[in-house]
Amino acid sequence: MNKFVGKITVAEALIWVILALVLCFTVLPILFMLVASVMDAKQILAMPFRWIPSREYFTTSDRTWLTNFHKAIFGNNNNPVFLRNIANSLIVASTVAVTTVILSALCGYGLAKFNFRGKNAIFMSIMATMMIPFEAIMIPLYIVTANLHMMNSYRGLIVPFLVTAFGVFQMRQYLLTFPAEFIDAARVDGLGEFRIFLSIVFPNCLPVISTLAILSFRNQWDNLLWPLLVSQSETMKTIPLYLSKFAEEKQTDEGAMMACALIASIPMFILFGALSKYFLGGAAVFESRKG
Repeated sequence: MNKFVGKITVAEALIWVILALVLCFTVLPILFMLVASVMDAKQILAMPFRWIPSREYFTTSDRTWLTNFHKAIFGNNNNPVFLRNIANSLIVASTVAVTTVILSALCGYGLAKFNFRGKNAIFMSIMATMMIPFEAIMIPLYIVTANLHMMNSYRGLIVPFLVTAFGVFQMRQYLLTFPAEFIDAARVDGLGEFRIFLSIVFPNCLPVISTLAILSFRNQWDNLLWPLLVSQSETMKTIPLYLSKFAEEKQTDEGAMMACALIASIPMFILFGALSKYFLGGAAVFESRKG
């Protein structure tokens, strides 16, 4: 028995070591970005790298960190277009996340809880679109967007991504496990289908809704290819386009680049922190509400 307990202990210790290594590899780039954002280019490129910045970076005589963040926001020409680009990304990513959750939930609910002719064919057709890479439909989608006069506008950035096949799949698979007894009881009480969806089904899908919202927001926040085609003016560009242009400027130093990347990462950290209890809790949240 003692040998068995000893083996379990060694196995657990090995798991903890592996998890610690994975955590280090995950957190290390974020920590580097945070530390490098308050340093100048000379200190960032120095070997070995100094992980704890010296006090001189935060004194009144040498404000390197303020210079980095000022340059990240205002660029080399003192034009605060970065703030407009942040607002563009927030508008596009938030809108797409909301529409994806709502439309995917409606579609997934219909495919999971209603029986009608051709339901499986419709679901398989939606799933088939996941096999088509975006690059294959990019040019036709660009032509349609141009013909509808949606270029260089929020409509052109948002409308093509209002709902995704992955979102429909995720919501449908989750709602397959939703107890049909709740829905039948609501129907007996005289509630309409839309009222059942809003008051019973949707509130009890917080884990999958949070997951889908985070993934949809992140996909649009990191989207570079489509805004590169649709956004012509500087004021309509998004964060990835600004970062790409910022990195190509000859006068840009590494410290300002890290400060720019840090600012661009803040909304994702806030969103994940706000929804993490549902994102990590998973089905346990639904079970607790059902109880």
